[in-house]
Amino acid sequence: MEKRRGQVGYRFLVFFIGLLIMSLGIVFFIKSNLGATPWDVLHVGLFYRLGLTIGTWSIIMGILVLTAAALITREIPHIGAFLNMILIGVFIDFYMALPFMETPDSFYGQLVMFAAGMLLTAYGMGIYISASLGTGPRDSLMMALNAKTGWKIKNVKAGIEIMVFIIGWRLGGPVNWGTILYCLVIGPLTGLALPQCYSLISFVLAKLPNKKNLLVTDENSKGDVSI
Repeated sequence: MEKRRGQVGYRFLVFFIGLLIMSLGIVFFIKSNLGATPWDVLHVGLFYRLGLTIGTWSIIMGILVLTAAALITREIPHIGAFLNMILIGVFIDFYMALPFMETPDSFYGQLVMFAAGMLLTAYGMGIYISASLGTGPRDSLMMALNAKTGWKIKNVKAGIEIMVFIIGWRLGGPVNWGTILYCLVIGPLTGLALPQCYSLISFVLAKLPNKKNLLVTDENSKGDVSI
């Protein structure tokens, strides 16, 4: 995919909306009581054992992971990685605090919430990545280990998430069959969502004014003076 340039304000808005949607998906997983994502199994487990909030633990782990990625690559992470780390934690705590954000009483209600969480997470991820402002801390670590070791990305990602899953499970995080289903489905679903989101965002951004293009137009128009 071509890396986007220009229209920074619009792309930050897209980035923000994508993270807002993805965070809602994460909370739906947690509240469905059918199993959270491996990283959120860890975050919830830490919340159960040590207090603070789930969003705070998401930020703390993001700082540790981003630091590890920076040490491996010896590069300063992109601004998008910092924003991703902070905003997702803030958004998670915001959604968790909503009084109507409760676990459904029926299994079918929980299943609908879980399925909605899967779609929101995949498409939210697709939207924020389409803004081309950088990936989150966890994906940054995955890419850093891939570059350092030469291992395939899917193996690196699987290894990280298995390790995180085991630690979170031992801490008492919400493990269920949905956690396994997420690991099996989220990859293909995101692979489907990402090109759709990229095409949509490209179409929308193409319809919006680009300051660089406007500047060129204004400069050209200076010579078009009628006498």
